[in-house]
Amino acid sequence: MRRLATMTMLAAAIMASPGWAQTATAPTAKGHSDAIVKMRQEIAAARKEYKRKVAEAQKAFDETKAAAAKERDAAIKAAHATAGA
Repeated sequence: MRRLATMTMLAAAIMASPGWAQTATAPTAKGHSDAIVKMRQEIAAARKEYKRKVAEAQKAFDETKAAAAKERDAAIKAAHATAGA
């Protein structure tokens, strides 16, 4: 009886192992077939594109801000020079 219980437990453990339960499938070129996985991939792609555009806009903003600061500094320097300070 004890041997039967041991064999049953061993068989259950082997069948529950991840290597036994699933086989690897080759990835398809057009993505996953599951709708939820596709949705999450599309969301991730949209977020990545959004972050890229925000970074691009931030770079343009920083360049414009630096140019404005340069003009401001030049105007302040000219004002100091005309005042004799």
